[in-house]
Amino acid sequence: MEVFIQQVINGITIGSLYGLIAIGYTMVFGIIGMVNFAHGDVFMVSAFFALIFFLALTAWLGIASITITLLIVMVISMVLTGLLSWAIERIAYSPLRGSFRLAPLISAIGMSIVLSNFVQVAQGPRNKPIPPMVRETFTLWENNGYAVTISLKQVIIMAVTAVLLVAFWYMVQKTALGRAQRACEQDRKMAGLLGINVDRTISLTFVIGAALAAVAGTLYLMYYGVVHFADGFTPGVKAFTAAVLGGIGSLPGAVLGGLLIGLIETLWGQYVSADYQNVAAFSILVIVLIFMPQGLLGRPEVEKV
Repeated sequence: MEVFIQQVINGITIGSLYGLIAIGYTMVFGIIGMVNFAHGDVFMVSAFFALIFFLALTAWLGIASITITLLIVMVISMVLTGLLSWAIERIAYSPLRGSFRLAPLISAIGMSIVLSNFVQVAQGPRNKPIPPMVRETFTLWENNGYAVTISLKQVIIMAVTAVLLVAFWYMVQKTALGRAQRACEQDRKMAGLLGINVDRTISLTFVIGAALAAVAGTLYLMYYGVVHFADGFTPGVKAFTAAVLGGIGSLPGAVLGGLLIGLIETLWGQYVSADYQNVAAFSILVIVLIFMPQGLLGRPEVEKV
């Protein structure tokens, strides 16, 4: 029982990271119906931003407080990643908005390759480690010589995910930007006729999704202590799987899907085989697309004729 509970804690932690990345997928798809396959690599680039500025603040400027350093790194990473995503949307996606449906998808795949290879050339192909940010670990209980623990890193990840989910759900439901996003989701042409700046709304959606990916990238670096130029692919695909599982277009669904993918991955690795964790996670995508294409919290898509 203790092993199961420990794996549930680990799964929720990893799933929270997937959920933060998945929100970017679901927001973009909800408005323009495009799967932004470069989003995983935007997450990877944000982790490198966090790495560079963490080393700059601690090694070069000598800031000793990990809390202050982590907050500064997270804010800088969100700003830079948001600007990067805005530039990608303006350069690679916006000119193709009126083109055939596969054009933005192909452009997104190309942008993913560009980002991955650029980071590989700029930072090198090896893993980039950092000194541990947060070391504290709490023992919840101990039985038969096995201790169930939760680290402060895991608490931070879960808490940040919960707070951001509530904040962005409120933004989408209660603010002018959220109303513009929901209007563009329903009918972009009509939203434009009613005075909504559709291009600006779409660009802001890309920036917001990238900012959340930057939070996930900073937390990922804090949790694992290492980042690699290829780290955008697997978490990105799993986050997309989470968005589909939860119901693409639903913010709570994205986080719920992320938590489920994280739990499936860790429990499968513990009780079946750690070698086939990714197989288990990606198999969920196939099963969901076959039997529940709208996802757990998604709405069935109505074809307009």
